[in-house]
Amino acid sequence: MDFKSSETLVEHPAEGPRTEDELPDTAAAAVKVVIVGGFGVGKTTLVGSVSEIRPLTTEETMTQAGVGVDDTIGVERKTSTTVAMDFGRISLNDELVLYLFGTPGQQRFWFLWNGLFDGALGAVVLIDTRRLEVSFDVIGRLEERGVPFVVAVNSFPDAPPHPVEEVRAALDLPANVPIVDCDARLRPSSRDVLMTLMRYLHSLAVA
Repeated sequence: MDFKSSETLVEHPAEGPRTEDELPDTAAAAVKVVIVGGFGVGKTTLVGSVSEIRPLTTEETMTQAGVGVDDTIGVERKTSTTVAMDFGRISLNDELVLYLFGTPGQQRFWFLWNGLFDGALGAVVLIDTRRLEVSFDVIGRLEERGVPFVVAVNSFPDAPPHPVEEVRAALDLPANVPIVDCDARLRPSSRDVLMTLMRYLHSLAVA
């Protein structure tokens, strides 16, 4: 029986990044942004829709191990979940690049947030108005860390519309924290959310 030895193996050069994934030569500044929210609010969808590179995801099939541990009320048909992080990148202009880090939603994975928040300039809190309660602890953790954030109300087909001030009151947010509507499935809408965050961060820096 013939066996291939290490001497007969053909050497293949390591593949580099795809051309479309390479960082533009004009990029002068990079900002780290985290996308946070409760379980099933659309974080992976937002990162995937807006990223100009093929996003990195850590989606795994939900198993019986999560029964009785993860709160799936309102998202019973969800079959997969982020177990570490999502990662994407978007160039807002020729010079400014945002690196996007999506956090896992279940509380049992929140210990991973510590590393994901290191060096982050700001955050987007994605919410589902049908399940506002899953956002309370998320916002509390951001406030404890002193991380500036904007709130994006993700669009779901059966979610009743609510005026911004009602959402603000329900989440007990200061008047200066921006709240915007979005559809995480649509790139222009997700990009507008990130632009809102950048404008908010700029206003804080100027103040």
